[in-house]
Amino acid sequence: MTAATPLMVVDGAGVVVRWSRRAREIWLRSDSEAVGRTALALVAPDVEGPGGAFGHDAEPGDGPLVIHDAGGMPVDLRVQVVPLSDGTLAWGVFEAGDGTTPDGTRTTVFDILRANTHEAFFVLDAALRVLSVNEAAAALSGVTAEQALDRPVGEVCRPSRPREFEDVLRTVLTDGVSVTDHAVRLDPVDASSRQRFVNLSAFPLRNARGVVVSMDEVTESLRSERRLKALGSVRERVGRSLDVVTTCQELVDVLVPGFADIAVVEVVDAVVRGEDPPLSPLGRGIPLRRAAFRIDGPADRAQAHPVGDVRAVPTPTPYSQVLSDLKPRAVVLDGNTPWLKADPERARAIRASGARVLLTTPLTLRGAVLGLLSLYRVRPHDAFDENDLTVAEELAAHTALSLDNARRYTREHTIAAALQRHLLPPEPASRTAMEFAPLHVPADAGAGTWYDAFGLPGARTALAIGEVGGSGIDAATTMGRLRTVIHSLAALDLDPDELLARLNDAVVRLAHERAALPDGDPLRRHPLRASCVYAVHDPLQETCVMASAGHPAPVVAHPGGVVHVPQIPTGPLLGSRDGPPFATASVPVRDGSVLALRTTAFPVREGPDGDSTDPLRVALTRLDRPLGAVRDDVLYRLRDTAGRRDVLLLLARTRAFPPDRVATWSLDFLPTAAATARHHAQDRLRGWRVDEETAFATELIVSELVTNALRYGAAPIRLRLIKDATLTCEVSDAGGAAPRLRHARTADEGGRGLFICAQLSHNWGIRYSAQGKTIWTEQTLV
Repeated sequence: MTAATPLMVVDGAGVVVRWSRRAREIWLRSDSEAVGRTALALVAPDVEGPGGAFGHDAEPGDGPLVIHDAGGMPVDLRVQVVPLSDGTLAWGVFEAGDGTTPDGTRTTVFDILRANTHEAFFVLDAALRVLSVNEAAAALSGVTAEQALDRPVGEVCRPSRPREFEDVLRTVLTDGVSVTDHAVRLDPVDASSRQRFVNLSAFPLRNARGVVVSMDEVTESLRSERRLKALGSVRERVGRSLDVVTTCQELVDVLVPGFADIAVVEVVDAVVRGEDPPLSPLGRGIPLRRAAFRIDGPADRAQAHPVGDVRAVPTPTPYSQVLSDLKPRAVVLDGNTPWLKADPERARAIRASGARVLLTTPLTLRGAVLGLLSLYRVRPHDAFDENDLTVAEELAAHTALSLDNARRYTREHTIAAALQRHLLPPEPASRTAMEFAPLHVPADAGAGTWYDAFGLPGARTALAIGEVGGSGIDAATTMGRLRTVIHSLAALDLDPDELLARLNDAVVRLAHERAALPDGDPLRRHPLRASCVYAVHDPLQETCVMASAGHPAPVVAHPGGVVHVPQIPTGPLLGSRDGPPFATASVPVRDGSVLALRTTAFPVREGPDGDSTDPLRVALTRLDRPLGAVRDDVLYRLRDTAGRRDVLLLLARTRAFPPDRVATWSLDFLPTAAATARHHAQDRLRGWRVDEETAFATELIVSELVTNALRYGAAPIRLRLIKDATLTCEVSDAGGAAPRLRHARTADEGGRGLFICAQLSHNWGIRYSAQGKTIWTEQTLV
């Protein structure tokens, strides 16, 4: 505003006929409010007189008339005659001097703001109409300063939510309380521009005459903040699960809402199974699995295919191109997009969701293609730009690395689970005195749990169950080695406590080998620990002798419905160098009882009462049904175990051994005992209809073993024959001497007894007890 331009022009009656921009700023009156009204009523309502200083009584050059602006600050004015366009004369009201008060402190506030602020600056009257703007405000609104004047501010700025915008300003006007940093979204100026975001601050003017509004555009900073937030969240939250599908879901949950309105992750199907990803470019026929989907809104028809769907990517589309050249793409979606015809289902979903732009980027690592990330935005004028593409590449790189880690984990544990399945025995076949029903619910990661059930001489059955600490291939292979050791030790017919002691020695040696691994081997940092229960059931004695190495004791269920956990001494974990020695406990087991050997996934309350909610106890109270039905009952009652812990249970039901298939004789400690024994054996073998060749060999074995007992043992001597799946011959005496197999020379008259027995039988051994020793042989029956 120059000195030659009047603030206002007043006719002879003191009525305003022209109202300038500077007048609007000083008195916060719009043109419509000022023109046609008495000047003094606008600027000095307390000055009396129909014309006053601006009427006929005024003289050119009159002294300064002090008037106050809308904020109460003095404004120096002077009046002089000015011509109008029609040739008539009127009064021109000018600012006196340079626009400062006599003390030199007042410069027009709006001039200062216009000249020194980069923010958009608006002065509004009480009706929220624009009185003044600066260049930044005009540029933000896409209009000139003159075009903005005397228009509603909402019409000039175009906020996305005009009612909310006006409510904020009216609250400032009526309550007299300023508002700062209020986020406002502005609609695009035209179809080619993008939506913008501003921080709005509004300050009331005195006497509720208007509002001063400043807007600081923060569009790019908000976009940068959105990108950084998305990138930070992906780095923090994606890749924590080591599961391919879960990792994909973590990604879409981070990106929607916020960075995108819709997110889809598709993964090469082989990757989900842990297999190696194919190298780029991805072949047309390689299927992708839709692993994750998320939309900010209803998803009724917004999915082209359900999660879990497996199919190849149609070509030619941006998706196939991205998988071919591994370059991300940002694509505008509209009704004229030609490639949508190649993928009708995806085209339908895009139209249903209202998606307007697409950003698709490959998930690649070291030249291999793991999958595809597709992001959509629904809001208009919110297109993906180059910065978004850069961030999307970083998101994809982090996700691809996380997916590859999950793939490797899946592969390793798939191998471990398969290895465990192959190392575990098949379901044991029922024996004469015992039937079995194993239950195995494997963990996803594979584990080192195992069970075993196999026959021992004398119609006995060995039962074992154990766990190796950790998971994966190492735990599974260690489990297989321990199973082999148990079988080898069981062949020596050791008592359960002695077997566990020697098994512990083997685990200690394996732990020493692990500790000697190179420093970089992660297995070295995990000490080897294992637990085991080993039990031997003797149906002829109706007992079960068991020992534990840090493992829960078996549960015993009797036919009468009594279920209890026997109190057996619990030794240290396998692999311990220190600790008390292993000890055994003998538990009476009647015919029809069930032994339940379990892993730690089956916690059982000690004591006779038990827990009514314990699935194992509840199932074992009803033994009047097939053992397989009892096992299934336990499985159906389990909760929250699938996939997380290796659940293993071995049920073994005892049965009476047929008494007619056992024969026992006490022999006199006389030289004739061998002949008597041969006679007893011959008679019983004939009654069992044993073939002649086996019967002859058995008579010879009986003769040799009884002779050895007479020569090297002590009274009493006992002979026992047992016809089961094999023919067992046992000779017991009270002697403590340990016989050994000798290879006699040609001229020797003795020393061939055990050698002959070993040649005639397929297995033989020695078993010691408190009463002496028993030498036994096993022969295959035809």
